[in-house]
Amino acid sequence: MSFSMSQASIPAIELSLNALSGVLDKGAAFAAAKKIDSSVLLNSRLAPDMFALTRQVQIATDLAKNGVARLAGLEPPRFEDNETTIDQLKGRITRAVAFIKTADPKQIDAAGDREITFPLGPTNKGQMKGADYLNHFVLPNFYFHCTAAYAILRHCGVELGKSDYLGAIPMKMT
Repeated sequence: MSFSMSQASIPAIELSLNALSGVLDKGAAFAAAKKIDSSVLLNSRLAPDMFALTRQVQIATDLAKNGVARLAGLEPPRFEDNETTIDQLKGRITRAVAFIKTADPKQIDAAGDREITFPLGPTNKGQMKGADYLNHFVLPNFYFHCTAAYAILRHCGVELGKSDYLGAIPMKMT
């Protein structure tokens, strides 16, 4: 039995987005416990030339929903990038997960050899075969931005561990 593109992407993206939502929950709890305005966390970054936490979450959700949509041959939903609170970011994640669940796995699986055209910044476009787009663009970039969001909160002092980043991995314990 082969492992399809939809099997390699949909569950992993959904798991990571849900884990990212949990990481944001821990960030909100940290801010409340330390009496820190959560906007401090949302505007934090690891380096001056990196995006802040809010933008990392926005990009991660965009990569997830847009990547799945393009592979499934759908028009990606547009999110306005106007979130200013942790709850709004969590809502964005919820909307992205809900959209991803509507994608037809058969359409995604059929996209392996189809050319996918996608924006690269405001004026450029990229083009790749579907399998390459998923494996060499969507997933690496998605995980990068999820990791950056995790790292920003960890750097700010939020008590997070590897299990927070990984989320609720479906496995049996023996």
